[in-house]
Amino acid sequence: MTREKKPDQVVFNEDTQTYDAAIKPYATSVGAPVITTTDTIAWKNRSINKINHKIEAKYLELKAEYEKMMEEFEYNKLIFNAKFTFEPVIGEVYHLYKRDNGESFLSIIAPNQCNFQSLGSFYLNADQVWEKI
Repeated sequence: MTREKKPDQVVFNEDTQTYDAAIKPYATSVGAPVITTTDTIAWKNRSINKINHKIEAKYLELKAEYEKMMEEFEYNKLIFNAKFTFEPVIGEVYHLYKRDNGESFLSIIAPNQCNFQSLGSFYLNADQVWEKI
């Protein structure tokens, strides 16, 4: 039993015994449109630049937030280590001073009303966190 071989331009699948040119992922005739690969290099480069810029901006934002948080932490640590004999009221402004012996203290007296070495004025917010003014 000899099988008749089909011509080269005819797309015939001998395993399934069907003509399957329409389901091939590639061109099967001379008149078929040219299949070209898309150039994704330019798109990749633009995307890489965009994502790098986005990540760098987010990093700088987080870094600034971290530095602000650490500064706030240091101020709060300084105030809580300072000496004061009253209970601070939320929403009020207090002033931190340094004595000649290096000890710091918190006061309600403003810097323009005394001759102490001022370290700054602070506001006690509703979260019990001191904010520098």
